[in-house]
Amino acid sequence: QVQLVESGGGLVQAGGSLRLSCAPSERIFDSYSMGWFRQAPGEEVAFVASIGWSGEHTRYTDSVKGRFTISRDNAKNIMYLQMNNLKPEDTAVYYCAASTVTGVPTEARSWYAYWGKGTLVTVSS
Repeated sequence: QVQLVESGGGLVQAGGSLRLSCAPSERIFDSYSMGWFRQAPGEEVAFVASIGWSGEHTRYTDSVKGRFTISRDNAKNIMYLQMNNLKPEDTAVYYCAASTVTGVPTEARSWYAYWGKGTLVTVSS
């Protein structure tokens, strides 16, 4: 069974940085888009960022534009989310996801077939 494993979460002060990683267990995602979502306490899962199959095209939710950068290295079979200038409102469980239907960045949760178990990011004020 395909698995996505996130890592890199933790506790950081406001203004700090973290880099999340997502490593799929198989290489079938080289041709498909991948993304990051997050779920803050008491809220629903929300889109954060997505990246197309080649890494050339990306999409972000407005609240993270200019602070977060999504990237992927298909040769190493890994995806990243570099998070800078973190704010307390970024506190959430972050999930990586992989699509099997599209190679372009997408915000639609229904287009992602595989999900990781999540990694917790806590930003203190």
